Amino acid sequence: MAVEQTFIIIKPEAVERRLVGEILGRFERKGLEIKGLRVTKISEDLAKEHYAHHENKPFFSQLIEAITRGPVVLAVLEGNDSVSQVRTLVGATDPVKAAPGTIRGDLAVRLPYNMVHAADSPANALIEIERFFGSCLSGMPKGS
Repeated sequence: MAVEQTFIIIKPEAVERRLVGEILGRFERKGLEIKGLRVTKISEDLAKEHYAHHENKPFFSQLIEAITRGPVVLAVLEGNDSVSQVRTLVGATDPVKAAPGTIRGDLAVRLPYNMVHAADSPANALIEIERFFGSCLSGMPKGS
């Protein structure tokens, strides 16, 4: 098992429902360490950059609207095989298909409001950490 960092976004619907502590607690109880944490609002331009790989899909505008509608919590998590562990804890993208016991299975109701974005690979985690925090090593947000 390799110690690695991964990236998550706790989305506006989770912030609105006051589930941030519940969600972060699940990661901490699993043994993952929070290395960076930031509350912010994602701009439309940054959201489009983040979701560029979905640009030609019919749900792209819904993704952008959902992630920019309110405050989010950005986090860098670290631990053994953290990308894989986080993806398992988060559950399937579609809350209807997410297993009970997962964040999406327990807390989310419908797409695109699935509570959490989680990096899908170690390489993408580093890209996303750089995009939102500036440096995967410092854990400090851009502009801090």
